[in-house]
Amino acid sequence: MTDQFTFGGDIVWRPTRENIEHAHLTAFMRQHGIADFDALMKRSTEDVAWFTDAVLKYLDIEFYEPYSQVVDLSGGIQLPKWCVGGVMNVVHNCVDKWVQTSEVSKTSEVLSAVVWEGEEGMTKTLTYKELYEQVNQAANALRSLGLGKGDAVGLFMPMTPEIVVALLAIAKIGGIILPLFSGYGAGAVISRMTDADAKALFTADGAFRRGKPVEMKSVADEAAAQIPTLQHMIVLKRTGQEIKMKEGRDHWWHELVTRQPVEAETERTSAEDPLIVIYTSGTTGRPKGALHTHCGFPIKAAQDMAFGTDVHGVAQIANLRYNPDVIYWMTDMGWMMGPWLVFGSLLLGATMFLYDGAPDFPAPDRLWALVERHRINQMGVSPTLIRTLIPHGDEQFQKHDLSSLKCFASTGEPWNPEPWKWLFEKVGGGTRPIVNYSGGTEISGGIVMGNPLLPLKPCAFSAPCPGIAADVLDEHGNPIRNAVGELVIKAPWIGMTRGFWKDPQRYLDTYWSRWPNVWVHGDFAAIDADGLWYILGRSDDTIKIAGKRLGPAEVESILTRHPAVVESAAIGVPHEVKGSELVVFVVLKKGFESADALRKELRNLIVEDMGKPLAPKSILFVSDLPKTRNAKVMRRMIRAAYLGQDAGDMSSLVNPDAVEEVRRAR
Repeated sequence: MTDQFTFGGDIVWRPTRENIEHAHLTAFMRQHGIADFDALMKRSTEDVAWFTDAVLKYLDIEFYEPYSQVVDLSGGIQLPKWCVGGVMNVVHNCVDKWVQTSEVSKTSEVLSAVVWEGEEGMTKTLTYKELYEQVNQAANALRSLGLGKGDAVGLFMPMTPEIVVALLAIAKIGGIILPLFSGYGAGAVISRMTDADAKALFTADGAFRRGKPVEMKSVADEAAAQIPTLQHMIVLKRTGQEIKMKEGRDHWWHELVTRQPVEAETERTSAEDPLIVIYTSGTTGRPKGALHTHCGFPIKAAQDMAFGTDVHGVAQIANLRYNPDVIYWMTDMGWMMGPWLVFGSLLLGATMFLYDGAPDFPAPDRLWALVERHRINQMGVSPTLIRTLIPHGDEQFQKHDLSSLKCFASTGEPWNPEPWKWLFEKVGGGTRPIVNYSGGTEISGGIVMGNPLLPLKPCAFSAPCPGIAADVLDEHGNPIRNAVGELVIKAPWIGMTRGFWKDPQRYLDTYWSRWPNVWVHGDFAAIDADGLWYILGRSDDTIKIAGKRLGPAEVESILTRHPAVVESAAIGVPHEVKGSELVVFVVLKKGFESADALRKELRNLIVEDMGKPLAPKSILFVSDLPKTRNAKVMRRMIRAAYLGQDAGDMSSLVNPDAVEEVRRAR
């Protein structure tokens, strides 16, 4: 795709002298005698080993045993080995060293690591010392159940302080973290936990959404019955609703965890030992488990948080003349931005803020009230969220003191200009940048991102992240400007996934098969004449609903379990608030008739497995789906026909009449 792209708007934000002087990027470049950002990009992408080593030192990442080589590329840039020979555990760097290092140990008793507010109004703060002790207790609890290094443990919990404790405790014992979206149905939990051979699951009795308790334990129970490796379930009492506890398998958090000793040994892991598997849906096949290591995902997260959103923590603040930054990203732990928030903020010695609930409940000013109440400095949102808040009027943010905000940030989906301008001009007063951020789970963060040194245009990204050799290529693999092409990366970086769990070939096929030694990310992108970047959506069929990526195959697999269904095709269609919504076309077996009752059954199947947030807008019945001669369903053509657009060249189809049937079904 190389369509000409019209870039709109002028530069609307430029950094002040204070922005530049205060920035991590400025400090980093001065340490290494680098004159400007362009020079940093050139050196960081041409000498990956130097840049990675410099970042590890800048972040003060401590190793039990030092690495002998920053990166080993003998297996090709697709399969690099990082921090060769190094022994470390990321939890030591996130928590232990702040408490155990004499220079900051007293500070850890007062410095907030986690600040939390629940939808019902409860608040809680954990200092670094309290977090250290609770992580130790949870680690001891896991070990008391016979769990240890290499064991996979799921996280299916609301966004409470305990989910941070649990995540870190799994890593502390050398286990493998499996974060799961808290709104999943049982089917989605089963597929991910089973794929990873998970032995335990952290969950909760439920969560609050819009003032009502929502069950989680019953979903966990349904899933557990079909996960053969699952031995233990640790349950947090969040809502107080009645639940069933299975003797021998289930353990209350307040009975098992809080009674443990507050000291625990941190497992010494190889820098490249598995840390976390984050599942993400693609357009075909089962969900992909992106594997990350102790020296990978957390380092990239902290680097982007420092160089992009410019979060400052105890390590960067001399004599604690002012408090470390409070960063909030509206996310779930099942989305990569949840672990990103945890690892990034703690490695920097900053404060993470968590909110468990709906952002517009009980009133549409809840988000702005959180900023004022907790003095949030960097706030990550999604375009979908902003679109939902605009209709409530400017008075919702005007009645709150937002002076603590240094910047906004956003990721998950492309912006539309009007919501971007509303957030920047009205809420931000035209002085706070929107740090646009795009990459992915397999990246451990961003490919492109705003930063404190470079100007901004609406909806744009300032540049690639330092260390990311990004480019935009046409269909022949040539770099292009002022036109739309494929977003690619031409050199390895420490945060890159170490492959897909149990499926190494799929990883290579997904990202490295189009052009030699080039990572093809699957996004359409463009670079304008001023060097600003734009992400224009996925170049595959992945559906994003309110920033959450959904693979068509996952939905279609659910529907084909129904005895009436032969096959189906799921597409995403535009929605002015959520970005996209789900529409499904279904082909029925002979003897079954399309009816509202059947449509309701199929809808309920999707909701039960995937959760209510991913419920389809429409389920439409057709006699056939457009296919190529090799039986590939052409979702792109289905989507175009549904939207009344030109379906393009249909010469590859064996059944072009199916496209017209889709139009009629609409």
